[in-house]
Amino acid sequence: MRQINYENFYWQNELVRLRSIQESDWEGHYYNRFDTPARRLLNYEVELPPTVNEAKDFVEKYNNFVSGTGRLMFTIENLDGENVGGINLNSIDEKNGTFSIGMQIDRDHRGKGYGTAAMRIVLRYAFLERRLNKYYGSVLEGNIASATMLNKLGCVEEGRRRQMVYTDGKYYDEILFGLLKEEFVKNNSI
Repeated sequence: MRQINYENFYWQNELVRLRSIQESDWEGHYYNRFDTPARRLLNYEVELPPTVNEAKDFVEKYNNFVSGTGRLMFTIENLDGENVGGINLNSIDEKNGTFSIGMQIDRDHRGKGYGTAAMRIVLRYAFLERRLNKYYGSVLEGNIASATMLNKLGCVEEGRRRQMVYTDGKYYDEILFGLLKEEFVKNNSI
């Protein structure tokens, strides 16, 4: 195959490139399932122990942007082509123009800006290509890294659901965030 020129590629910015999930990504999914603190912050629960079959089934279900799954799942690569995590566009409500995003950066790659960079690409796509109007998301109380990232992207804290999530032997608040298209455009000089 010819060398790909990513110079004008929509799904890339100064730090990351997004691509479809591929069969070989099952190992990354499997690896991430062993990071219980990160998975608890992502899914608000402790998951059962991972299995190779579950990881392979996950990748088979979401690879190549298969329709009917309710999500657009991407693998996040750094510009050297290394898989650094995953991100997905989900809960899309075309009528009301709302959506959410889920993401996990691999433990070895956190704190390098990859998550923020990937979020910018997906937000730009949702707002400027899909004509959606509002991103909404939440973070578990104490998830400082995700709350900081959302603030950096221009998201506004819209509320708090008190003692909404029970995990690790206690109740946690769920902090709600939102970002409107007009705010994204203004904050990102688009």
